[in-house]
Amino acid sequence: MADTATVLAALSVLAWVVLLVFRNGFWRADQRLETGLPDPASWPSVVALVPARNEAEHMEACLTALGGQDYPGSFSVLVINDSSTDDTARIARHIAGAPDLRHTVEVIDAPELEEGWAGKLWALNHGTSHLTARTGTPEFLWLTDADVIHDEATLSRLVAKAEDQGLAMVSLMVRLACASFWERLLVPAFVFFFQMLYPFPAINDRNSTIAGAAGGCILLRRGALERVGGISSIRDRLIDDCALAARIKSSGAAVWVGLATESHSLRRYDRLGEFWRMVARSAFVQLGYSTVLLVLSVLGMAIIFICVPLIILAFPWHKSGTAVVLSAISWTLMCFTYIPTVRYHRLRTWRCVTLPLASALYMMMTVHSAVRHWCGLGQNWKNRAYRPK
Repeated sequence: MADTATVLAALSVLAWVVLLVFRNGFWRADQRLETGLPDPASWPSVVALVPARNEAEHMEACLTALGGQDYPGSFSVLVINDSSTDDTARIARHIAGAPDLRHTVEVIDAPELEEGWAGKLWALNHGTSHLTARTGTPEFLWLTDADVIHDEATLSRLVAKAEDQGLAMVSLMVRLACASFWERLLVPAFVFFFQMLYPFPAINDRNSTIAGAAGGCILLRRGALERVGGISSIRDRLIDDCALAARIKSSGAAVWVGLATESHSLRRYDRLGEFWRMVARSAFVQLGYSTVLLVLSVLGMAIIFICVPLIILAFPWHKSGTAVVLSAISWTLMCFTYIPTVRYHRLRTWRCVTLPLASALYMMMTVHSAVRHWCGLGQNWKNRAYRPK
């Protein structure tokens, strides 16, 4: 048993060395939207597309922030009400009529969801079709979620970044709420794992084939979207942001993603069940519905994240000193790589030691996602069922 623990601990140390050195420095969490970029010679036209389904709680704050952007070029906001059953549409239209907004807000209703479409993409596609039908289509589309609040300078900085560096897509992973017990435990780990799967420095490298984006805030050249077939080309993708980024980058265009400093989500995950449903909705999708990848992922997470504290707790020093020392080294490397993400979320550094616990929960969420798929249950999101094909 002690020999097995030593082997597992050694594998964990090796894995962390590989991640630390050879995974594009994902753990640094240092990709941020610069300030002080030069203004474009002329500011391009932009329309923000806001797909909204049952977002009454957040609409006023979201639209007030969008309507208050200090963008000096042509800018307007288009809210696509996606068959909401609450007061989303009413509140949006009320805000749209407010006289103190700097920019125009328009609200339209998407038709009933067609089979074969993911809901958010259905709404976005209806929004782009609405824009195409009218004259003066914008050069940029700003895809932003209805539960996200942006600082008034956000759009100007996004456009300056795109124009200065010739980017087709600029995306920000907005700050998620990190106040409750479960948010503090799971949100930094969520961002950490996302960066591990999609290393931001590699995404931002034009010579790398790795692509990714964060769907809460995407500035996108309309021409680049049209060249890859529009929103309909990814109509059934639940992980739509990364699917769109992959299509844009594979077309030869450059993309960029970073961590937001001034944009944040209003959505809260005060209870474990809320966060669990959000992750389980797409966890098995991320693995391509592959049982082999699921098994490898579970084994990998167990070795890299979970076995280390178990070995330290289970084996006395005098019986398996090597295993305990290797586990301590592994946990130290784990904490070292996790600290930048913990600090980004403005949490105390000691929380880096909680990553094994968060990892165990994510592993269970992933397995649960697979079990639902095998049972033909699919996932439910915003009172809408997404069933596997």
